[in-house]
Amino acid sequence: MTNNDILRRIRYTFDFKDAEMVAIYAAADHEVTRSQVVAWLKKEDDTDSVKCSDKELAIFLNGLINTKRGRREGEQPQPENRLTNNMVFMKLRIALNMKAEDILDTLKLVDFNLSKHELSAFFRKPDNKHYRECKDQILRNFLFGVQCQLRPQDTQQFQD
Repeated sequence: MTNNDILRRIRYTFDFKDAEMVAIYAAADHEVTRSQVVAWLKKEDDTDSVKCSDKELAIFLNGLINTKRGRREGEQPQPENRLTNNMVFMKLRIALNMKAEDILDTLKLVDFNLSKHELSAFFRKPDNKHYRECKDQILRNFLFGVQCQLRPQDTQQFQD
């Protein structure tokens, strides 16, 4: 999944408007314009589409954490220059204040079963021997599961 795809899925899942997207960036002390957000959200085959960098997505996810959970005391976290699916998954977990059981329940909504041990491997440090890379399919299913929780009326068509 591309950064733009992740950004589009998050926007749809939470039903964010353009102004809310700009406000989320502002919550991470970063200024973006509505036209920048619109360009990131366009499909890749659109000529006006602009690629969202890892750093820009990291800033958005940090802003989402600040918006959903509140700003933490002291210095704000610096956005990563390089993001992996594991990092995106971790930031979403933090923003949504989810425990392992919550994530597993969310994945079950979309008929994706994962053990607690498999899940914990995604949140380990990369140099840990039990670390496991989070593939696109897992992140996609998690985002769809969250969408099923937050917008059940919009996901009925996928469950028939």
